[in-house]
Parts: sequence; C-alpha cells; structure tokens
Amino acid sequence: MNLNAIWKGVSIGAAVGSACFMLVKSTETRKHNIKRHAAKTMKSAKNLMDDITSIMM
Repeated sequence: MNLNAIWKGVSIGAAVGSACFMLVKSTETRKHNIKRHAAKTMKSAKNLMDDITSIMM
C-alpha cells in the first residue's frame, strides 16, 4: 500500500471537487443576478413608458 499515492489521489480529488463546486455555485449566482437585472430593467421600461404617456396627455 503506497500512502503517497493515496494522499495524492485524495488531494487531487478534493481540488477537482472544490473547483466543480465553485463553478456550479457561481452559475447559480449568475442566474440570480441576470433575473434580478431583468426585473429592474422591466420596471424601468414601465416607468419610462408611463412618463412618456403622461407627457403626451
């Protein structure tokens, strides 16, 4: 039983697992940010249309 090989495998597995976790986590955060920005943009567009309508009337 070669302990150096076991520890090397465990450390590489932990590093790869951590990298995958960070990638998945950032994707969820990015999706949330996109949804939040889209909602703010829609509200701003609605306010702009309301302002234009009030100016024309």
